[in-house]
Amino acid sequence: MITFRFGVDDLARTSFAYSPLQEAAFSLRSWRDPARYPHQRPWLRRLRPAFERQDTELLAALVTPRLWVPDFLTPRPARARSTFAEELALLRATPPELLAPEFAAAYGEFDPMPPVVAEGLADPAAFLTRIADALDGYWSSCLAPHWWPRVQSLMEADLAYRGRVLAEQGTGALFASLDPRLSWTGDVLCLVQRGGMRPWHSDDIRIAGRGLVLAPTLFAGGAQPMIDSSLPPLLFYPLRGRAAISEEPPPVTGDALIRLLGRARARLLLLLAEPASTTELAHRLGVTPGAVSQHLAVLYDAGLLGRTRHGRSVRYSRTGLGDELCR
Repeated sequence: MITFRFGVDDLARTSFAYSPLQEAAFSLRSWRDPARYPHQRPWLRRLRPAFERQDTELLAALVTPRLWVPDFLTPRPARARSTFAEELALLRATPPELLAPEFAAAYGEFDPMPPVVAEGLADPAAFLTRIADALDGYWSSCLAPHWWPRVQSLMEADLAYRGRVLAEQGTGALFASLDPRLSWTGDVLCLVQRGGMRPWHSDDIRIAGRGLVLAPTLFAGGAQPMIDSSLPPLLFYPLRGRAAISEEPPPVTGDALIRLLGRARARLLLLLAEPASTTELAHRLGVTPGAVSQHLAVLYDAGLLGRTRHGRSVRYSRTGLGDELCR
């Protein structure tokens, strides 16, 4: 069992965040073992031509046969919604001397280190640059154009859902919603280990004023902390609704709804079962944000949608009346 021990103020410092760099690194798991991530298969087929133009030898080596990833590739997000560019800059600033021990911890005694890693560690500064360049190319060519906007929409929906659980049911229910193996006893969060989980340096992690960050990911079967428990506390957990990553926008089958709203607005209303921004909806529908914005304004004025601001983004969701129309 892994325990996270909270001090008096630690729960107040617990927060949620998602990381595009983390998801880029973890997404390499699906290339190594596609059978484990069936919902990614349509994307893998679509992205393969662009992926094969990348530094695939290196990218494949960033994930071990057990699908572990060195901690420096999945650092704790600095804020709730960091950009890939911000996180890549932090990755490039990683002290090169950390690479060897972190690759060794990931590969461990179970798996031989690939030649591309062993050779690269002879010059860790140059190797770090190659890793950052490879991830940058992979992100810009494969993930950023269409995959990440869809994932980000699911991330935002997950954070909105967790906020509702916390507000309506409390801390214990919140942690249990992340993974049924998590339990909260008032000042200790316990995670029951299962076979195949990472070997921990310690099974007793003290938050000690550092705050715990909870990070959703598409690529975890259950909650998992970092390999090195001395790092600032970070707990990954499975993204809610991750099966929807492979879904196309829902078809509009209700003739009455189409006649009432028109096909475009009816489809938007169906998509907004979970909160989303104008940009996310535009990516999902393959249209311009301006076109989506016009339809959203009409639906909002009709009382079918509500909206809330999250930083610079405005997120829309269905009202009770909107839900009734979609039944």
